Amino acid sequence: MSSVARVSLRIRGLPASLACSVFTRPERNALTAATTSVPDVLAPGLKAIFCGINPGRVSAAARAHFANPRNDFWRLLRDAGFTPRLLAPEEQFDLPTYGYGLTNAAYRTTRGSSDLRRGDFAGSSERLESLTRELEPEVIAFVGKEAYRGAFNERPELGLQKRKLGDTRLYVLPSTSPANAAVPYAERLRWFRRLARLLG
Repeated sequence: MSSVARVSLRIRGLPASLACSVFTRPERNALTAATTSVPDVLAPGLKAIFCGINPGRVSAAARAHFANPRNDFWRLLRDAGFTPRLLAPEEQFDLPTYGYGLTNAAYRTTRGSSDLRRGDFAGSSERLESLTRELEPEVIAFVGKEAYRGAFNERPELGLQKRKLGDTRLYVLPSTSPANAAVPYAERLRWFRRLARLLG
């Protein structure tokens, strides 16, 4: 039996046969429902799934990924060419129409990622491995080194990683959080554009 359960989620403007899907491990359903209000945005055969570290309070309130207006994620997607226009966080379910999805390494909402505990990442690597088996994305792109470190308990460098999950490559991007504002926008954009070139 598959280790993930599938819940269909219709994307506006697409036929039912192209519905987006959210996958969660059945044994974690109760925990997930209790600790996150930001849903995964996933579908089969995506070019990349962007994996944040965990929902912040603004995202949890909006029920949308990277919803803090000071977070540069959606602007970087547009400027790197992943999307043809700037999407608002509430348009997150349109992202699979461009070939991309969203998830988090940890589900618990916190004020900042420094408030996370090691236990918040329990089962994260196994969940991501299940997603790659079921959905077969080309790449999982971790938005920030700490998202990758939380999932695999090892420190990465930016860029393409040696580790793979099946045939899915792993890539680490700079954090887009306001807390990472010391890294210039142009430098973060450079790594997003490198990923865009990798995906062709």
